[in-house]
Amino acid sequence: MRTSFVNQLLEEARRNEKIFLLVGDLGYHVVEPFAQEFPDRFLNVGIAEQNMAGIAAGLAMTGYNVYIYSIGNFPTLRCLEQIRNDIAYHKANVKVVSVGAGYAYGSLGATHQATEEIGAIRVIPNMVVATPGDPIEARAIAKLSSNYEGPMYIRLGKAGEKIVHKEDSIILKIGDICPIHLFDGNKTAVLACGNILDAAFHQIEEESLPYDLYSVPFVKPIDVEQLKSIVERHPNGLITIEEHQKSCGMGSAVVEMINDLYADGKLSTYPKINRIAIPDEFAGVVGTQQYLRKYEHLTVS
Repeated sequence: MRTSFVNQLLEEARRNEKIFLLVGDLGYHVVEPFAQEFPDRFLNVGIAEQNMAGIAAGLAMTGYNVYIYSIGNFPTLRCLEQIRNDIAYHKANVKVVSVGAGYAYGSLGATHQATEEIGAIRVIPNMVVATPGDPIEARAIAKLSSNYEGPMYIRLGKAGEKIVHKEDSIILKIGDICPIHLFDGNKTAVLACGNILDAAFHQIEEESLPYDLYSVPFVKPIDVEQLKSIVERHPNGLITIEEHQKSCGMGSAVVEMINDLYADGKLSTYPKINRIAIPDEFAGVVGTQQYLRKYEHLTVS
């Protein structure tokens, strides 16, 4: 997924001379083509993510569309104050890109497990939160973000995520929900975000579960009319699944929106919603992403 994103960003940089990439001393084999082609629009800041966020805000004030790129928690939780005060408060044209969502770096322990940052960032005003589920969505969000004026958080998987979309390319609008696996007669919808999408897809396929599957490539905002339509189409309710803490993640965002729709009289019934996510704890073990998903019971059934 990260390679697809950076490759698309490189294509966009060839068309847009205002795209600037900052990295935190990592990702060499992925970002090297960008650095070699655009040395005047690339800077390795070193292991100094808070400084990187401040530099990005400054560059944005001079007219650049700046991407900062690092591992999971480091461009997010480590520099949350800079994201809030330097970037979001000023509506700076900065894209915060984290690589290794959820348990992608599970063997390195809780310090490297990005399992709370959606919640931390989605409550900050002016921030868009993007969570592509496969390489096709990653490319679409790279393209969209290159033309979007404002701050955005982009949460990428590490590597090896399977392509789930049938199309070779898609066009996304901010807030879109993407149908993945739909069959007439299914009365339950699964909403998946981020790099757990392919796991949900293959479980539904292999176990022949009577569920429709949708990808949620944006946690903030989520298109309210698209969500309302999904709720009305599925009388048995929704299942949300994500590789993130249950508190303040995608499932929470869905519940909040549905609650408001019901309170405003725009839904006649309140649907059953089963949220599958990481419980309120740090994983007490280390291991592969697949092992930790199984340990925390991150499955749709």
